[in-house]
Amino acid sequence: MSFEVAGEAYDRFMGRYSRPLAADFAAWLAPTPGQRAIDVGCGPGALTSVLVDRLGADHVSAVDPSAPFVAACRDRLPGVDVRQAGAESLPYDDDSFDLAGACLVVHFMSDPVGGVAEMKRVTRPDGWVAATVWDLAGSRAPMAPLWEAMAEVAPEHPDESDFQGGSRASLLAVLEGAALRDIETTELAVTVTHPSFEEWWQPYQHGVGPAGEAVAALDPEQRAELERVLRRHLGEGPFDLTAFAYAARGRA
Repeated sequence: MSFEVAGEAYDRFMGRYSRPLAADFAAWLAPTPGQRAIDVGCGPGALTSVLVDRLGADHVSAVDPSAPFVAACRDRLPGVDVRQAGAESLPYDDDSFDLAGACLVVHFMSDPVGGVAEMKRVTRPDGWVAATVWDLAGSRAPMAPLWEAMAEVAPEHPDESDFQGGSRASLLAVLEGAALRDIETTELAVTVTHPSFEEWWQPYQHGVGPAGEAVAALDPEQRAELERVLRRHLGEGPFDLTAFAYAARGRA
């Protein structure tokens, strides 16, 4: 799957959902002035920007393996220490942060337990290590309408329902596997109003993430049929879509 796309392309695709989710996720974690925080898998900076608002740019760090995302986050949030790195090997010393968060990232880590264990390593004892992932297993993610239509048009194409971390139980297992303590979970909901079908559909045609790659893999006839099915399901707009995510946090 590819996230080597411009930050603007990701924002049009997922940012409309990830920004409000990041705000709710950060509110649940409740960072306080003076703390230091790291956003692991920052993308163009949805969670990073919320942390900056709460803590100040000089108290926030961020990492992402995608060079375009790192560039976008640096441009948008000057003063933040943004580095290109994967979750499984964070370029920071032990106990560097009071809080480590990962917003919509665990299910894309090559080693989710190892990635969260690294987040624990760089977090001081008793600091929060936290992650949130869409309810992929329950088909309640923003991409659910797309995958439902894909099941009609190209049922052989795998969806995201089996991704690790994509259910409450799976996300909890990841944090338990990383040996976090006092683990808590919650459910977060995001509702986005789409003014038209075109506004919703257009970002799926730029190859962003598994959903974008699934659309790109269709031949022209299949893609036209997919659009017809989606228009039948969603209508021409405006319409609201509500997506649900699970969040989990534990003490380092």
